[in-house]
Amino acid sequence: MSFVLTTALERGAKRNLPAPLAAVATSILEHLREGCFQRSLCFVVATTSVASGLEVGYEHYKGSYSNPIMYTPVALSGALAGSGLLGVFSGWGARTILRWVSVATLADGIVGFGFHVRGVARKPGGWSLPITNIVMGPPIFAPLLFGTSAYLGLMASYLRREEELPRLGRRIREIAGELAPGYSDWRTDLRYGRFQKHLAKVTVLWAFFSGFEALYSHYKTNFRYKVQWTPVLLAPLLMASAAGATKSPRLANTALPLASTLALIDGAIGFYFHARGIVRRPGGVKKPLYNILYGPPIFAPLLFAACGFLGLMASLLRRERK
Repeated sequence: MSFVLTTALERGAKRNLPAPLAAVATSILEHLREGCFQRSLCFVVATTSVASGLEVGYEHYKGSYSNPIMYTPVALSGALAGSGLLGVFSGWGARTILRWVSVATLADGIVGFGFHVRGVARKPGGWSLPITNIVMGPPIFAPLLFGTSAYLGLMASYLRREEELPRLGRRIREIAGELAPGYSDWRTDLRYGRFQKHLAKVTVLWAFFSGFEALYSHYKTNFRYKVQWTPVLLAPLLMASAAGATKSPRLANTALPLASTLALIDGAIGFYFHARGIVRRPGGVKKPLYNILYGPPIFAPLLFAACGFLGLMASLLRRERK
């Protein structure tokens, strides 16, 4: 019998935790497996969009908002945070407002990527000096990483509410419906928590973007600290495990959660080092705005941690029928 992560975690919780905590852990895993975690994911969207909005806000402040379009991600991050919070309390809000704000934010990220590519091309030497201009130009993949919260918001808009977790009789009828001919619609897969392979593919892309950002960002400081190599080395590991998970259920339940957990931990450690770097600048906490603006990007490591979050979530979901 093949190893299934959620089953192993449930057994471990029942065996090692007190009964009340074991019941909570089992309930969380069941809600994830069945796609009934819309409220929770909406809350995640609301909080992460605030962090990404602050990050893009002060990065564009450095550029003096020279182009009016630089205001759009700041405004959309606020709208996404608000619609995510609305989705916590309203299923209708999650299915409508959050969905379309997420689509608009994803589109804005793609447009921003185009502008950042253009910004690199317009630097002296253009693409004939790719390494220099990518390192010294606008962060090329940052607009795509800005879309992480929007992607989670779009995904949340198709999930079911926590209170919709089916009981035994209803679950039997749903399984019969899942096995019926024509059960292949991606919206139905999302609704019932069957999008493991899709989320693993997204993890591959996001890990590449985030790893590349970490590479040239740390290259600017000549990798002064050895710990700066960790996201650069972990990104290919996460990409490989996520790519393998699209083909192998076993890798999805073993290698992917391990690599994703390492990425989550590394992102948290990176956040600490970036915060420490800001505090150690002249003036320290006495000049917070100035040092946040011109110190290490404080929320950037959390974007790498978000890749780990995506991979870990994928490992806890069920696979698509096709």
